[in-house]
Amino acid sequence: MFSKACEHGLKAILYIATQSMDGKRVKIGEVAEHTATPEAFTAKVLGTLTKFNILKSVKGPYGGFEMSEEQIHGVRLADIVKAIDGEELFIGCALGLRECNAKRPCPMHHRFVEIRKELKSMMESSTVYDLATDVIAGESVLKTH
Repeated sequence: MFSKACEHGLKAILYIATQSMDGKRVKIGEVAEHTATPEAFTAKVLGTLTKFNILKSVKGPYGGFEMSEEQIHGVRLADIVKAIDGEELFIGCALGLRECNAKRPCPMHHRFVEIRKELKSMMESSTVYDLATDVIAGESVLKTH
């Protein structure tokens, strides 16, 4: 459903948020290790998210990535998806057709419209904080063994 970049970005943001909530700043290697994502690819995705002010990057020997309390509570999952993948998930055709619409629908169009609306609603109403607290509580994981 999400691009690989978006999957990595979501996992990385959630890990960074859990650490930021504990007052810690994390380096890219730690993020990659705790989310089972390739370091170079994760660095590129986090650079994009930094440009969109979804997280903060601090340079220097004590640098790393962190999120402010405002970012943790204010960034919605939809913001992350839009920063990395654009609007395609929320408006695109299920089969990837450029001209799919209600007048000229693909075979999945009418079934997919409601699913896409529900997905967008869930992504716009869920914040990083909502998911990070599940990770902290042990109710969800960011990587499997």
